[in-house]
Amino acid sequence: MKRPLLEAARVDATAATQIADFHRDVLDEVRKAVERDDVVVVGMAQNPHVRKVRQALSAAGVKFTYLEYGSYFSKWRERLAIKLWSGWPTYPQVFVKGTLLGGEDLTKEALASGALQAKLGATSSRETAAAAS
Repeated sequence: MKRPLLEAARVDATAATQIADFHRDVLDEVRKAVERDDVVVVGMAQNPHVRKVRQALSAAGVKFTYLEYGSYFSKWRERLAIKLWSGWPTYPQVFVKGTLLGGEDLTKEALASGALQAKLGATSSRETAAAAS
């Protein structure tokens, strides 16, 4: 199910340009990390949920890239741009193999069930099988 978005045809060209350029450098950095790295955690300082998800991933032996954008007192516009891009309303935002997994609760559930490890293993198993043939 897709979340409703304002149709592009209903956005004035000037506004569309500003939307596209809204903290584009930050979005490019996040997008590149998500495309390049197996697990990416996007977060902010002082947020206990970000700290807890990083601890859970570390305890499970999952290597991840961490991108931090400000705290409760800074860089809220940059974090807003990331939220608008991903569609996820809170931090942390955890990406696995280029796909948004969710925040702390969903990441911990995926770790507990083995689903996160399976996502990581499935791709590397396919890559290993492809390399062997």
